Amino acid sequence: MSPEELAQHIKKLPARPPLTMAFEEAWSARWASDAGEKERPVWYTSQKEHWLGWLSEYDGLGAYGRKPGSGRDAKFVYNHINNAAMLMWLAEASGLPEATVVVAQRAALDAGPNFASTCAGVRRVIPFAAVEGALAGKAAATRT
Repeated sequence: MSPEELAQHIKKLPARPPLTMAFEEAWSARWASDAGEKERPVWYTSQKEHWLGWLSEYDGLGAYGRKPGSGRDAKFVYNHINNAAMLMWLAEASGLPEATVVVAQRAALDAGPNFASTCAGVRRVIPFAAVEGALAGKAAATRT
């Protein structure tokens, strides 16, 4: 799956699923003050918008100084996201089982305030293959 194909899937997903909203509140209550995040404003209003903005500039420099024309796939994108809420949103919105999302949420919260650690916690429970499969299942269900 390419980043462009991932974006097409994301456009069809709900913006504010409940577990992700709860995760963002829990993370903020537990860790955001330690990580200096409470004071930093964000440009997006939902993790869906965050993903679409991130992916819209993926094959160019964007805001992150990426290498244009890298040819990287959606798995690479997923494995390099450094925001656990983005990963949680994609897992939940793609239709993965609630129990799996809750386990990933706990793993992220238990990992501490470090962004890389929280993301690693999510990815240990929910690898990209699981998200890709859920997205493929949603796409197949809408075609029938």
